[in-house]
Amino acid sequence: MHSPEIDLPHNHEVVMNRFIAACQADERVVAATLDGSYARSAADAYSDLDLGLITTDEAYDDFVAGREAFMRRLGELVFLEDFDLPNIVFFIFADGTEGELSLGRESQFNHSHSGPYRVLLDKKNILVGTVFPRHQPEPAEQIETLRRLVYWFWHDLSHFITAMGRGQLWWAYGQLEELRRTCVNLAHLRHNFSAEAEGYEKVEQALPIEQLAPLQATFCPMEPEAMLQAGHAILRFYQELAPPLARTHGIAYPDALERIMSGRLEKLRHPR
Repeated sequence: MHSPEIDLPHNHEVVMNRFIAACQADERVVAATLDGSYARSAADAYSDLDLGLITTDEAYDDFVAGREAFMRRLGELVFLEDFDLPNIVFFIFADGTEGELSLGRESQFNHSHSGPYRVLLDKKNILVGTVFPRHQPEPAEQIETLRRLVYWFWHDLSHFITAMGRGQLWWAYGQLEELRRTCVNLAHLRHNFSAEAEGYEKVEQALPIEQLAPLQATFCPMEPEAMLQAGHAILRFYQELAPPLARTHGIAYPDALERIMSGRLEKLRHPR
């Protein structure tokens, strides 16, 4: 029931064929798609199954409210959550099939998906010529993201210093992770300011990974001296990225704050 050029593992094929049949039989559904890595011909053994579904306008709210019953037609559910997202649901079936279902309504479905897709069903030919553009943040949105990263780093560094000073190593170790993630997001923005900064998710595909080499040594044992060294290394990485990025995009860099916080961190290594 699916296009022969799509190569899926057996469990994914079974679920997708059930999905097509369920969509075909449901009068509320007008179109269905295969999305994600399968649509990009980039799937591997770890790929999940990304599906898309479009209903009539009149049936959308009813379908969303009863989506669990629809999903149970595809297999034995062991997990179904939307995590308060308005048009997506995450699922896992007992056969190990894991994936996402994106939902849209006939008059407004471009927001329900981005990137390549393959048509599985199109009862009204509404998908003919349709392109789902990838979301690209507006420049003002990116500048605000950068501003928050530049300033929030010092807030997290303050917590790291406090936790280390009190000998609360678990808290301090958590703050190291927050600081490191901020630096990864700054590296994202330095490499491609128009793309979303998404932390570690698929970072190997988003930027040359060697740019993050200075952070590798900061994954350290939970020992005070090693953690202080990691904190200083993360700070140096930040100081190489944040000031030039801030200048380039018209953000006032907090020099006075840097002096204060850097001094506090130095005192942990050389207490009087």
